[in-house]
Amino acid sequence: MTTSHILNAVSPLIADLAQDLSERERLRRLLAALRNLLPADAVALLKLEGEWLRPMAIDGLMPDTLGRRFRLGEHPRFAQLLAAGQAMRFEPDSPLPDPYDGLVAHKGQAISELHVHDCMGCVLQLGGLPWGLLTLDALEPGRFADPAALAMLQAFSNLAAATVATAERVHQLSQLARGATGAATAAAPQERALQGASPVMRQLQKDIALVAASDLCVLITGETGTGKELVAQAVHAQSGRAGKPMVSINCAALPDNLVESELFGHVRGAFTGALSERSGKFEQAHQGTLFLDEVGELSLPVQAKLLRVLQSGQLQRLGSDREHHVDVRVIAATNRDLAAEVRAGRMRADFYHRLNVYPLNAPPLRERDSDVLQLAGYFLEENRSRLRLGGLRLDAAAQAALLNRSWSGNVRELEHCISRAVLRALSRHDGSASRPGARLRIVTLGVADLWVRSEAPAAEQAAASLEPATAAAAPEGGLRAAVSAYERQLVSASLARHQGSWAAAARELQLDRANLQRLARRLEIDRP
Repeated sequence: MTTSHILNAVSPLIADLAQDLSERERLRRLLAALRNLLPADAVALLKLEGEWLRPMAIDGLMPDTLGRRFRLGEHPRFAQLLAAGQAMRFEPDSPLPDPYDGLVAHKGQAISELHVHDCMGCVLQLGGLPWGLLTLDALEPGRFADPAALAMLQAFSNLAAATVATAERVHQLSQLARGATGAATAAAPQERALQGASPVMRQLQKDIALVAASDLCVLITGETGTGKELVAQAVHAQSGRAGKPMVSINCAALPDNLVESELFGHVRGAFTGALSERSGKFEQAHQGTLFLDEVGELSLPVQAKLLRVLQSGQLQRLGSDREHHVDVRVIAATNRDLAAEVRAGRMRADFYHRLNVYPLNAPPLRERDSDVLQLAGYFLEENRSRLRLGGLRLDAAAQAALLNRSWSGNVRELEHCISRAVLRALSRHDGSASRPGARLRIVTLGVADLWVRSEAPAAEQAAASLEPATAAAAPEGGLRAAVSAYERQLVSASLARHQGSWAAAARELQLDRANLQRLARRLEIDRP
């Protein structure tokens, strides 16, 4: 490699330090420059967050890698790199499992040949402390055998650290400009957090950072399974109350006769069974955050009592005349259209407007196409860790199938789909899944693992009942109209078989009941 080649690779990065670039673009250019310098099949930049390493940027790895989280205790190569404090290479015959086995984007190789055979990496230091790792992997043994490669990686790490420091500084300045407190930086990382880099998720993250700096009430709306509770947790984690408790309560799961006691507490003798005095959720969340999930399920009398607390911060325990003052930030969530509930008389208008000070919408998965594989990677890594496997990956057909699905159940449906698929894939490995302590090297999930015919009996019956001409010919509106017509026929037929029962039809069609009703409204279907 000539001096001019090196200069041509790194000079743009030096110039980029003074450019106004997004974090994503800045890190992409960093990895592209590294691959121009060193003959790697895949490179990755990972940030250290407690006991986890989170991929910030990748080049040459499968897209779902961005959604994975690597626990140091489960990946000894990463742990060794951090402990070394400098660039190091693992020999091709190293017995330590490689975290990227099966994740290198293949170029015609068979899946069985996709094990990493050569790997090296280095620690990135910021302010004298380890920020994360820079890793390089190759499918060919001995690709990094030349000592000059290791020396070049060590030299490049200084420029990489400067690039990362610039990206971090730009991010901090943008947070300050939005009034963010920075409390989330000091907080311990959550094992479950919002995932995704699609445009709608980037906008949601910006809105979260904006409202988190205040104490305004937040109303989170969205379909079932979109991750509304994770949005609430993100608001709390980025607020000035991050060090205080966040108390959650599912309003839909509370019996009417216990709602007041749960929210406001009670004194001894307030009702049969009240043998001692007890504080409610509001008092437990004092100086922190109270999350009211499924807030649309609260009765009108309870709404009236909640309104008083929201307005004045004063409450009375059930059976008591004594006032208690609480300092609580309220975040509420619902999958209902609360404005419609107000019009229908099922929600107080003043209560709705008190909650809806700053609305946030958790977008459905069908609006986050570019996030599907990232989320799938996150769930794959969770299953790999839980089942103590060597590696889990999706083949190309499975990736395409995930991207083409509508995901009426949103992220929750995707999570359950991946978990089921992993078990099915394991069952094909001669019963390895059932052997205690069994550890497989790479398990690949195919389309057959994601969905089997027995899982959609209603769809198959309806499809079989379609006349050939109907199935083959699309309505005048094209494919979208054809799909809508097919959905309308499926839903109508299921409702007819179950005498108009939404719950039974939802079970047969494997949909959440609320999502089925929402779909029926869109398709203009009336219950028979």
